[in-house]
Amino acid sequence: MPHAETLSVPAPAQVARLLRTRRTIHLFKPEKPPHDIVLEALRLARWAPNHRLTEPWRFYLLGDETAEAIARRNAELVAAQRGEAAGQKKLERWRAMPGWLVVTAQRSDDAQRDREDYAATCCAVQNFQLYLWSHGIGVKWTTGDVTRDPRFAELVGFDPEAERLVGLLWYGYPAEVPQTQRKPLGEVLRIRD
Repeated sequence: MPHAETLSVPAPAQVARLLRTRRTIHLFKPEKPPHDIVLEALRLARWAPNHRLTEPWRFYLLGDETAEAIARRNAELVAAQRGEAAGQKKLERWRAMPGWLVVTAQRSDDAQRDREDYAATCCAVQNFQLYLWSHGIGVKWTTGDVTRDPRFAELVGFDPEAERLVGLLWYGYPAEVPQTQRKPLGEVLRIRD
């Protein structure tokens, strides 16, 4: 096993900056990021820690046709709840999302493994986000109402009995980067002797 000093790793300050500056992006520029960068982000996402090396994550990179079908279904759901104008506004917003990815985790009959696999898949999503962020590409991770609609899994092409949705991710170049704060460490850290 190589020692840390023999590994080629980024400087701690670079890693800290990447972690500290990454944001959830709500508004994207219209251009799609290069496909090869997205594929590399998915390759790297797979290096997330996962108990017993189950590699439970599944990625569905969506094309324009599937994205449009999901956007339309979401608009129908919004229109049913808040009216036609709200549904149309949501449709226009979703059509503006440049890149679409759905992430699922394989289900397990073992409750402990199921929790561990879901958590590992969340780590994979974070890897995906961080690599894209290092290229100036942002992500919004959502689990909105449409993702719980029975037609969603059918549109994406996964079996909800075998795979659990982890999220619908939009990605692209940020039109705006929100500012945010975190609670001081002392508010969330407990040290026990």
